[in-house]
Amino acid sequence: MHFISSKDNAKLYVKDWGEGQPVILIHGWPLSADSWDEQAMAIAAAGYRAISYDRRGFGRSSQPWSGYDYDTLSDDLAAVIAYADAPNAIIIGFSMGGGEVARYMSRHNAKSVVKAALISSVVPFRLKTEDNPAGTEQEAFDKTARAIHKDRAEFFTDFFNTFFGVGTPGNNVSDELLRHMAAVAMQGSIRATLECLKAFSTTDFRADLAYFKIPTLIIHGTEDKTVPIDASARLAAKGISQATLIEYQNAPHGLFVTDKDKLTKDILAFIRR
Repeated sequence: MHFISSKDNAKLYVKDWGEGQPVILIHGWPLSADSWDEQAMAIAAAGYRAISYDRRGFGRSSQPWSGYDYDTLSDDLAAVIAYADAPNAIIIGFSMGGGEVARYMSRHNAKSVVKAALISSVVPFRLKTEDNPAGTEQEAFDKTARAIHKDRAEFFTDFFNTFFGVGTPGNNVSDELLRHMAAVAMQGSIRATLECLKAFSTTDFRADLAYFKIPTLIIHGTEDKTVPIDASARLAAKGISQATLIEYQNAPHGLFVTDKDKLTKDILAFIRR
């Protein structure tokens, strides 16, 4: 096990597999680094160094009371990149993790990063406002917070059905996997779960897009009900100068499970270019 200290001394659990150019994988809400295991194994086997870490408050990382805003979370990413100790890192963020990538680009000026990827990402802005009509109403996020307060375990059971598109023709996700994902989500502190919900639903990353001055891969499912593609990936692709958008037809949010072979292939092709 590896634990590193963040800028404010939170302990971050890091998985470090393989050798070579580092590829840093940032997980989504409300999971842990383990959600990247299939891709991390393939990346390490292909001759790269696959580094994934548990976001503060989740998995095996410490559970501080504060620090769940994206400035602090991007500082945590900076600590992981510093740990990698290489000038040519590739950073890949899934869902909420895309926000860490975007904020790192602006706050840390993409230091030591040569490529980036946004997978099912929340970037550029989730909340519906007058100047962001494609976003989601605040009440939807408030409803989620109320459900978490009422019965977090019950909420996660329903949440992952949507996350993985259960019931979609050809989408075979086992009950065992759904139970496992809910159990992983329950490892996170309720404070971190709620504060990160607030962070990814209200943080505006539109100004961060101009700081993406490196090749950027964007992958998103067209049937993503958790983070709809029209309000995320398609807008991000327009705002990032060197972006390549790949749309997975009829795919849901949790691509690392439902489309894992295709996702792994596309990520490997991108990092090899």
